[in-house]
Amino acid sequence: MVLVGSDPASEVYVRMKGKKCEELGMHSVTVALPEDTAEEELLKKVTGLNSDKSIHGFLVQLPLPKHIDEKKVINAIDPKKDVDCFHPANVGKMLIGEPEFLPATPAGVQQMLVRSGVDTKGKHVVVVGRSNIVGKPMAAMMVQKGDGADSTVTVVHSRTKDLPSITRQADILIVAMGKPNFVTADMVKEGAVVIDVGTNRVEDPAAPSGSRLVGDVDFDNVKKKTSAISPVPGGVGPMTICMLMANTVAAAEKAAVSR
Repeated sequence: MVLVGSDPASEVYVRMKGKKCEELGMHSVTVALPEDTAEEELLKKVTGLNSDKSIHGFLVQLPLPKHIDEKKVINAIDPKKDVDCFHPANVGKMLIGEPEFLPATPAGVQQMLVRSGVDTKGKHVVVVGRSNIVGKPMAAMMVQKGDGADSTVTVVHSRTKDLPSITRQADILIVAMGKPNFVTADMVKEGAVVIDVGTNRVEDPAAPSGSRLVGDVDFDNVKKKTSAISPVPGGVGPMTICMLMANTVAAAEKAAVSR
């Protein structure tokens, strides 16, 4: 895991991933670089990890400092070690239904649905958000043939007209908008399944730290209308880390076969 700078959320994510590696008995290395690291220096680190045979998969934690081109860094990662599934080659394979890896957060959502016994075949899935990390790959995965997919998919976003009229049609509503409590009860159909991907820190004077984590869904009010709903924290987040570990194991297996 490569971390540039001291973004508090990124530091927490990297620490959690390292802890999970330790629990699973997986070798892990965290490369921590200062905020003012030059783009060229970061690219050299990526090149070194590409050729390091002791490392089967790695990720560069996003977001990066503004002076570094994220696309250039992602494109420099060896697709065979791209366990975040951000490289265009892996995104393309995922899109046509022949994935080397699946992006960790959407894959975690899909596994959550499968393992909770939620039938997705023929169901109307509405994805709220169109990011390259969650929204777009989530839509692409749910429309594929197979378990946890075979869905009819609609993507809505910040420019969608009358967005609530579309979210109310969803049998399965997957929310990744990045806005706290964005989805309210009046935007959800009775009996819908709601997966909340959002993680937002909001002020809370009653909390010991003065803040707390909430999702993109108004959980307390929306849960009354749903047949199932994922919590924040403790829902999609742990699944993301699990799928990242699964991708790393898959990368190690493929590396062993190719020797």
